[in-house]
Amino acid sequence: MRRKLAAGNWKMNGTSENLKELKALRDAHPDPKVEMLICPPATLITSAVVTAADHPLQIGGQDNHRAEAGAHTGDIAATMLKDAGASYVLSGHSERRTDHAEVDEQIRRKTKTAHAAGLKVIVCIGETLEEREAANTLDIIAGQLAGSLPDVLTAENTVIAYEPVWAIGTGKVPTTDQIGEVHDFIRSKLVKRYGDGVGKSMRILYGGSVKASNADEIFAVSNVDGALVGGASLKASDFSPIITALENA
Repeated sequence: MRRKLAAGNWKMNGTSENLKELKALRDAHPDPKVEMLICPPATLITSAVVTAADHPLQIGGQDNHRAEAGAHTGDIAATMLKDAGASYVLSGHSERRTDHAEVDEQIRRKTKTAHAAGLKVIVCIGETLEEREAANTLDIIAGQLAGSLPDVLTAENTVIAYEPVWAIGTGKVPTTDQIGEVHDFIRSKLVKRYGDGVGKSMRILYGGSVKASNADEIFAVSNVDGALVGGASLKASDFSPIITALENA
């Protein structure tokens, strides 16, 4: 059985004042039935780890440099995230691909570096609205999977997050049939490349305007093993119902 994962990405939001939301989240789920993860800004990772102490809530980073160390002012090494207490890191989020022109090969290298540091990686993939309207979605997904994933990985250290770019923060959500088509396709590609053991065990998350009102419907879709949530993860009152929906899925 694949353990379900509810992951929250705070993006460039949050100061120490927002740590109260983590406390509220852990208090709302003292014995969660699913894996819980929050990826706050790097400045909050250590404090977040302290806030989440003695609770299964895990803390992750939002990005790491592809190099292990070096002259990269302003960047963060995977070993630094690990040292700060992070257990996960995101790689290839669409905002990194767009705002920083990151390509699949860079994401593959970042993922390998994070694995070497002992971090679990959530590799993000997804199509733009133009690609969706041109009926190129599955081709784009296949290319991103092939280019962004290392040849050697495990179902324990890697998670896939399908995030249609046009649904992130827009309130637009694909139909359940569209989500199911892509998630089933991803599963087939993982099995073909890595075999049944890894391919059938790796978790696939959905991300893109997930909220309490649509979580039940999304989590009922084939091969949806959880969610990568943006804005709705900033407040415990918004994220908690999503976690509960996943627990009940």
